[in-house]
Amino acid sequence: MVAEVVECLLPGGSGTGRRVADMTVGAGGHAAALLDAGVEHVIGFDRDPEALRIARERLAVYGDRFTAVHRRFSQVGEAEATGPLHGVLFDLGVSSMQLDEPARGFGYRVDGPLDMRMGDGDVTAADLVNDLPEGELADLLFEFGQEHRSRRVAAAIGRARRRARIETTDQLAGVVASALGRRPGGPHPARRTFQALRIAVNRELEELATSLPRAVGLLGPGGRVVVLSYHSLEDGIVKRAFRDDERLRVLTRKPLQPSAEERARNPRARSAKFRAAERVEEAA
Repeated sequence: MVAEVVECLLPGGSGTGRRVADMTVGAGGHAAALLDAGVEHVIGFDRDPEALRIARERLAVYGDRFTAVHRRFSQVGEAEATGPLHGVLFDLGVSSMQLDEPARGFGYRVDGPLDMRMGDGDVTAADLVNDLPEGELADLLFEFGQEHRSRRVAAAIGRARRRARIETTDQLAGVVASALGRRPGGPHPARRTFQALRIAVNRELEELATSLPRAVGLLGPGGRVVVLSYHSLEDGIVKRAFRDDERLRVLTRKPLQPSAEERARNPRARSAKFRAAERVEEAA
């Protein structure tokens, strides 16, 4: 939803003098679109050093109009933002770049180590899969993955890990598929399990809940915050944060979703929800 992001963060169509923070810069796609549209300066944050390396290389053509900062978005403050901002963007979840790299361990379609860390965290997905008691693992899969058969999956994982430690994405995907079965042409049965583990490893929901009010505090009057989320847990946090923050005027009563054309072009965008709000209170 690049066009929608640019249109919202550049009200009136002009980026002259505007400063925007991309809290999840990834490979720099949104940042490049904003800079092409005339935004004066984009500050790109990411917890993933490999993502920042790619963004720096891609956006080097913009010179000092782009600044890359290695930081979790929950840690971003005034010093990193260097003054009031005109816009803040969050593009949540896992990026295609991370999913497509087997060594990162995010995907269930290609084999790799069961890692899933976006940055330099201590806990891996393998740690959770092999060390959590079955009851806690089932609760995690139910809460973060919305996996309604979480106890069946946790029991299957328990049986498998008693035979040998589960170390790879292929092993885990196979265990889940054997527990739940697989419908021809249907989604992979392990998708919810992998989502839950990724969220837990990276503490994604805590990061988001902590970061949103901080991001609003970085905006000058009239500044806008845009969030692209990809599942209902994230969207619920964003909806409540926007509704309850008296400094904001909500711009999207209902979330915008990708067009049929975009969904066909980019299947990974099919679940995206776009919410935006504008700061109305005078900056302190």
